[in-house]
Amino acid sequence: MRTLLNKLLMLFYCFGAALFLKVDAAYVAAFLIAVALSASLYFFYREDCLEQGFLAYLKKPDYNLIVTFLYGVMLLGIPKFSLFAPLIAYDAFAVGNYPALVLYLAGISAAYFTSLPALWIFLLFGLLLSCYLAWQTGSYTRLYATFKRTRDDSTELNLLLSAKNQALIDNQDYEIYTATLKERNRIAREIHDNVGHMLSRSILMLGALKAINKEEALALPLNTLDATLNTAMDNIRTSVHDLHDESVNLCEVVEGLTREFSFCPVTLEYDISCEVPRNIKYCFITIVKEGLSNIIKHSNATQVHIIMREHPAFYQLIVSDNGTVSKNSSDSGIGLINIKDRVDALQGTLQITAENGYKIFIMIPKSEKRSMQGRK
Repeated sequence: MRTLLNKLLMLFYCFGAALFLKVDAAYVAAFLIAVALSASLYFFYREDCLEQGFLAYLKKPDYNLIVTFLYGVMLLGIPKFSLFAPLIAYDAFAVGNYPALVLYLAGISAAYFTSLPALWIFLLFGLLLSCYLAWQTGSYTRLYATFKRTRDDSTELNLLLSAKNQALIDNQDYEIYTATLKERNRIAREIHDNVGHMLSRSILMLGALKAINKEEALALPLNTLDATLNTAMDNIRTSVHDLHDESVNLCEVVEGLTREFSFCPVTLEYDISCEVPRNIKYCFITIVKEGLSNIIKHSNATQVHIIMREHPAFYQLIVSDNGTVSKNSSDSGIGLINIKDRVDALQGTLQITAENGYKIFIMIPKSEKRSMQGRK
């Protein structure tokens, strides 16, 4: 747009020469040729003409160099062409065609220096003004290109930085989650190995005391103490099991199952957050185990694909292979019945297909109440 405005300004400036000369056929011819050449130079240098057939060749600076230089040669032969030399000088200066500018200056001097000094000064000032506008526009264009490049680089770096920060946050959350699970395991082991063993020993010692006790007055206190110790033992056993169940990492367990599966290659797509309800966690682990076991027993698959994904409203599990199975083995069996029972218990959806390979498709809806229960 700046180039177009500058060209229009120089065109109107060149029209000022009409105040000094009589407008004739040569003047009109000079005007039409200059406008046609200037318009072609502007049009072929637009960015949207880069890939339009032969215009791609005219986009090269060679076209500008040739046109602007030839105009200078015509200017030496036809003095009237000097009237619009400032207009074409804009394009010559834009690509650094300084020999053409020398020709323009020589043509203006030869045609008008001796006969009409005022017109020579007018056109000379026009040449200088045209070169200044071309230099200013070129500087602006380069500065704007640098600005866009810097802005794009900055945006790209910001996106990369945001992605890296998000990756660090996700990794930190996973490390915290893993450390929490390890700590739960450690606490469960400490309770089992220390407090559990001490309570077991106390219960055995109390049983021995009850066996050798001869005092009826001590029978009731001993029985009460025995019931209390057994209740404490049951509570500790329950707590240990809960801690152990909560410390199971679904991703690590499934990855371990896929690594140990040697029947054929397995690919795993895992996209589930760390906080998974315990009942869904064990349901998915059991189904993956059963699915891999069925592949070994009943399938001739050469590739297994497991997808575990969390959606806003449900959890999804897909175990698929490219093998073929018999109708009986795909429709019945204790393993598939157990899978169906587990999915039904969680109000989920189970779909089994045997077309183009065998696929187990499961969706378990999310429930806030179930999620809270699974985390207790």
